Amino acid sequence: PMDERGLEEALRKMRKANLPAAACASFERAWHQAVSGDAGLIPEATIEPAEGIPAMDEVAATAADPALFDKLCVIKLNGGLGTSMGLDKAKSLIPVKDGLTFLDFIARQILWIRQRHETRGPRFLLMDSFSTSADTLGHLSRYPDLSHGAPLDFLQNKVPKLRAADLHPVEWPRDPELEWCPPGHGDLYPSLLGSGWLDRLAADGIEYLFVSNSDNLGATADAGLLAYFAQSGLSFLMEVAERTPSDRKGGHLARRKSDGRLVLREVAQCPEADTASFQDIARHRYFNTNTLWLRVADLRAALAEHGGALPLPLIKNTKTVDPRDAASAKVLQLETAMGAAIECFPESGAVLVPRTRFAPVKTTSDLLALRSDAYTVTDDQRLELVPERNGVPPEVVLEDRYYKSLAGLEAGFGKSAPSLRHCTHLRVTGPWRFEDGVTCEGSVKFTHAGARPAVARAGIYRDVAAQA
Repeated sequence: PMDERGLEEALRKMRKANLPAAACASFERAWHQAVSGDAGLIPEATIEPAEGIPAMDEVAATAADPALFDKLCVIKLNGGLGTSMGLDKAKSLIPVKDGLTFLDFIARQILWIRQRHETRGPRFLLMDSFSTSADTLGHLSRYPDLSHGAPLDFLQNKVPKLRAADLHPVEWPRDPELEWCPPGHGDLYPSLLGSGWLDRLAADGIEYLFVSNSDNLGATADAGLLAYFAQSGLSFLMEVAERTPSDRKGGHLARRKSDGRLVLREVAQCPEADTASFQDIARHRYFNTNTLWLRVADLRAALAEHGGALPLPLIKNTKTVDPRDAASAKVLQLETAMGAAIECFPESGAVLVPRTRFAPVKTTSDLLALRSDAYTVTDDQRLELVPERNGVPPEVVLEDRYYKSLAGLEAGFGKSAPSLRHCTHLRVTGPWRFEDGVTCEGSVKFTHAGARPAVARAGIYRDVAAQA
């Protein structure tokens, strides 16, 4: 068996960096899981499909009670940099529509709820990372009413990257920052606890948390869902959506046969032999939107019961210590996912929400779709597909070589987007510059093999393959 010197070294390193006890406890748990080789596999034979998941429009029709907003804190996960789009600042500062960023929409969503329901709540908090906090708080200073004078964020923890060979913390004197990594969004729980925020919220009379990703502008604190959650007596409620063929490789919800608890099965937890049933979207119908409702008292109790660390399944990521240098040392990054906590409470549930509550932005293709007229801004400041799309977003495929970065996207399309309201597929290959006034309908392809950008002139392109 592997000796524990690697763990002791890592914990010393964490304490030296002033990381809280809760973060150390979670890391210690993950390290032991990594050593035991417990990949946390969930074979098909041990689960059954999650049945009887109520739909939001059935349960949220419950008489909403605006007073509950004063007992709610909305938390947005905001630790991510826009690195996949070539940025080194908070992803939530990217302009999405009409010059407004993700953060602008989030702030406006909160202020709209307070104004509409004449409440002081909900409270608002961001889980930032060391690299997003300053930019984010600077941007939000233009919304002085947002914070009621309290701090607006707490910082996610960091954990040591471990040498893959022996699970000792890696050393990288060239750039010591690279010796650390974020522990996944399962870190929400130790961060809330270790920062003192969980106790502070409880002391302030906050009973419920609503948590979602800052890049998903469909996820807002809905009054009907809040009333349902408050009345349900559940400790934990996950918003799930119907899997479509494009979601078949992503994780799904299931029920464990041994104790009847809901569990989340990610592809890394699926034995090879069960791949077909994992991808069977008629059998396993629901995926986690990463939007969660939590009861503060029950979360505090569960954390206390487990010594400050929820028993979340481990996600092991194998990377190189310098992500830009494939020849640098191989490391393990130990992560957990916050949705996996669904199995940590005796009373957990899920609710089926429409796709309108799920519009995350992972790529510039997603961003172009949001910037287009296929999406509209609702009264409550959400971004939603226009009704004539019937819940189906346009499929946008932009060639990475030219459009993967935000700079590349904006060189090709400016700050706006072609009209995609009636477009099913848009594929752009090669360098193009789109004029204002381009309308795409049906399935449209733009292909250009030259080195200098071709110009897509204003006009209507319907079911065509435009060559330049």
